[in-house]
Amino acid sequence: MQVVDLSKPGEKKKLIVAAALGLGAILVLWWALFGFGSNTPPRTRTTATASPTPRNTSGTPRQPAQAVQDLANFAPVVYQPSSYTAPEARRNIFAYYEPPVKPPVAPSTPSPTPEPPPPILLASVSPSNVYARTADFKLEAAGDKFTQAMRIFVDGRELPTTYKSPQQLSATISASLISAPGTRSIIVRTPDNSLYSNALPIQVAAPPVPNYNYVGIISPTNRVTDTALVQDKNNKNLLTVYRGDILSGRFRVTSISEKELVLTDTSLKIKHTLAMTEGDKSNNPLMRPTPRVDSEDDEP
Repeated sequence: MQVVDLSKPGEKKKLIVAAALGLGAILVLWWALFGFGSNTPPRTRTTATASPTPRNTSGTPRQPAQAVQDLANFAPVVYQPSSYTAPEARRNIFAYYEPPVKPPVAPSTPSPTPEPPPPILLASVSPSNVYARTADFKLEAAGDKFTQAMRIFVDGRELPTTYKSPQQLSATISASLISAPGTRSIIVRTPDNSLYSNALPIQVAAPPVPNYNYVGIISPTNRVTDTALVQDKNNKNLLTVYRGDILSGRFRVTSISEKELVLTDTSLKIKHTLAMTEGDKSNNPLMRPTPRVDSEDDEP
């Protein structure tokens, strides 16, 4: 170790400064530990306890145990979350309102105003059922409040009308109006339509037709009485008929020719024309082929 040379002026100053610093350090340490004549008790380290200690309010100096009780206020806080949860949102923030699609409103059709009842009553017509292709016939209309100015109309066609009483009118319907089957509408009204009645129908039915085929004719040399061959469509039988004969109890043979056979309905006076046809060859002996004879002489 090197010895300090005090003969040097700088070494003396250094030694004095070091001694002064050491003394100051000793004084500071003494003040920190013991103080300089004050009544402050020395500080001691204590450990905090979990049990709280009531504070000293008597004004006397606190004991070390009281300091320990004050440190209990600085104990760590234990947080225990409660079971309460936040309420759910009242609406979904990601959803947006969409107005409902309105169904198409169908245009309302106002209910038709019922027509007032006709001022004239047409109760019945006679006949109400006829056959087509018949001759002219008289139609009787019965009702109420008829006048002489009223006419009978058939499908909108005015007919010459006979006034009989306020409850009865009559008119003649021509054969042209019932030439085809169907329904005809009858109404009674004035020509200017100021007074009119309700409408009633007349059913026009198809007339019965003969169930025969005209398949042949046999004419003698004198051409006095021709014979017609007819075939029944039901049983395919051939019948020989003459002019004036009646078929099926109602169809009279009125004309025989090489082209057609004319039958007249004795009840309805309707003529039916049957054209010449071949008929059904399966049961017609005249239409069968003649068998060939093997012994026939073919020599010239």
